[in-house]
Amino acid sequence: MIEAHKKVIVIGGGPAGMMAAGVAASRGLDVTLIEKNEQLGKKLFITGKGRCNITNIADIETHIQSVPVNGHFLYSAFYTFTNQDVISFFERFGVNTKQERGGRIFPISDKSSDVIRALEKYLSEHNVQIIQGMVHKINKQEDSVKGVVLKDGQTLPCDSVVIATGGLSYPQTGSTGDGYRFARNLGHTIAIIKPSLVPLEIKQKWVQSLQGLSLKNIAITVLNAKNKKVYDDFGEMIFTHYGISGPVVLSASSHMRNIDNEQYAVSIDLKPALTDKQLDIRIQRDFEKYIRKQFVNALNDLLPKKLIPVIIDLCDIPADKPVHQITKQERMQLIQLLKNLSMDVKGFRPIAEAIVTSGGISTNEIDPSTMASKIIKGLFFAGEIIDVDAYTGGYNLQIAFSTGYLAGMHV
Repeated sequence: MIEAHKKVIVIGGGPAGMMAAGVAASRGLDVTLIEKNEQLGKKLFITGKGRCNITNIADIETHIQSVPVNGHFLYSAFYTFTNQDVISFFERFGVNTKQERGGRIFPISDKSSDVIRALEKYLSEHNVQIIQGMVHKINKQEDSVKGVVLKDGQTLPCDSVVIATGGLSYPQTGSTGDGYRFARNLGHTIAIIKPSLVPLEIKQKWVQSLQGLSLKNIAITVLNAKNKKVYDDFGEMIFTHYGISGPVVLSASSHMRNIDNEQYAVSIDLKPALTDKQLDIRIQRDFEKYIRKQFVNALNDLLPKKLIPVIIDLCDIPADKPVHQITKQERMQLIQLLKNLSMDVKGFRPIAEAIVTSGGISTNEIDPSTMASKIIKGLFFAGEIIDVDAYTGGYNLQIAFSTGYLAGMHV
């Protein structure tokens, strides 16, 4: 029988923290959730461009494989609170879902606010006390948690603490690394903190001239220094003043695991729906249409206007060359460029611009079946603060919900 007066404090009102608090309270525990923002789920609100990709329909083994760092650690979490459990949970609170490309699961409403509202209902249903405040430190006596001290000096005694403070990405949403400090002060090891799912800085200067250009239905391939393919995808991207961003680029970044010591190149196929031969036929048709014009004026049907000067410069065909004088060899050069617009990666953008944080509390110091600290009794972890991070597609939120659930079940 669980003692109703057992006090639990959850630090962090994101998806992992809200899940942990709700589950713990549903077991009859006295739960307080501390969130430093004026509202819960601030980062959750902006995920998936405000649409909130809550999970992925893929089987659990695929979920584990989609976590390139310490995926095996999540075996118990993913099998205890599955993607189907996540879908059922939200449907119970009136959030019906839909499946999109790549097995991604979204609310039918396309509103992340509906997901946050469902979690808030869950907390309210089980009488979770919510405090807006900042935690200064976690008190311990010998090797056990004893309470939490707020920035205003107030001490809240408790029997268990769940740290669910997120990572360092999107600091404007409250992810400022507080949890790492709490854990380090209690003797935990922090794996090196790095950005993941982050825009890329590119060496080539010509990308700057394309700033703001968005490309849809392109294919991306990432190659390492040995010219070995490490990732490919299809979708949307955007050029920026420093390089490239957008969904396919963010996904690609999470496969560049050793960015400081490894060289990577990104190749963009601007016309993935066409083979080289089909693209040649298409170009010849355009050239026939613009046979009396110069090369620079014959690409308007094929490419966005902003991209034309860059392509002309890179393919070495003079801009003023009459279309009828362009040789087959020059046409082949153009095709190769359109199918393989290559650029060299300089590095990642700062962690503040990343969607998730790579690194965090060492998984060697956490019990994977309970999310409990192996060092301090009564201390638990959930969500992004743990040294696990996944590819895009709903996998990172599944980590938050599954680890939050386990922590809530065992505090």
